[in-house]
Amino acid sequence: MIALLVLRKISFRQAGKLTLNILATGYIAFYLLWGFNYYRQDLNARLNITAQQPDKQTFLELTNKLIDQTNRNHCSLENLSAEKADSLVEFSYKQLAPVLKFEYPMGKREDKSITFSHFFAQSGISGYFGPFFNEVHVNKKVLPIEYPVILAHEKAHQLGVTSEAEANFYAWFVCSQSDSKELNYAANLYILRHFLRQAYPLKEYPELAEKISPQVKDDFNRIRQHWMELRNEKLDQAASTVNNAYLKTNKVEAGIQDYSGVVKLVLDFSLDSAFQQSHSFMLPE
Repeated sequence: MIALLVLRKISFRQAGKLTLNILATGYIAFYLLWGFNYYRQDLNARLNITAQQPDKQTFLELTNKLIDQTNRNHCSLENLSAEKADSLVEFSYKQLAPVLKFEYPMGKREDKSITFSHFFAQSGISGYFGPFFNEVHVNKKVLPIEYPVILAHEKAHQLGVTSEAEANFYAWFVCSQSDSKELNYAANLYILRHFLRQAYPLKEYPELAEKISPQVKDDFNRIRQHWMELRNEKLDQAASTVNNAYLKTNKVEAGIQDYSGVVKLVLDFSLDSAFQQSHSFMLPE
């Protein structure tokens, strides 16, 4: 009641000023708490990974290796609890902190479920990072086979990674380097999907697709069908438009296309022999 009386005494001009002040305060708080990370060096410079210029043959060779590794590592994640996945992802981040050039730990690391998970799932949103409270949120609708990588992606943002391509790389990297077979397979499946999307226009694509095992194909189809059933086209398009505008406003020039940039980063990592000599990693064989 008191609030209503106060609002009635505020003129339209005063209300406008108040709204602008609130928005400005939120904007400043965002950059002070996390947004300044948009001005950091890119991943290649931070980790000292040399940018490569691979040709089509090199791309196809790595794609074939990823297919073989994914086929070999196939396993079920149905019995991997969210708590166990979180523990494994955290341990991998801790082990790889020197390579990824950050101090461990960095703030509160527990993840939370998205409150309106079904609505966000209709919009195609599997998770997000809340910079104001430094919290990772994962959609309740995420399948167990996707959970470790999505969790690792959002934790990358928590560590100050702004680029979606780089967060995808961190997610693949920490899961693929884990001692857990479940995390390895989740990482393989995740990154292979990105490579196959880029390979789709190539004449070699049918041959690549033929090499994927029936079990892996089933997992791809299950993930696709799951999200297609949840998707609301209008909400999805609206969310993509907002996210695209947000990313471009914050110096991510590729917008939502930045997600697929992870393919280049994985190629850079895999082809940098000097980097490989200085660290010991499980690369596709």
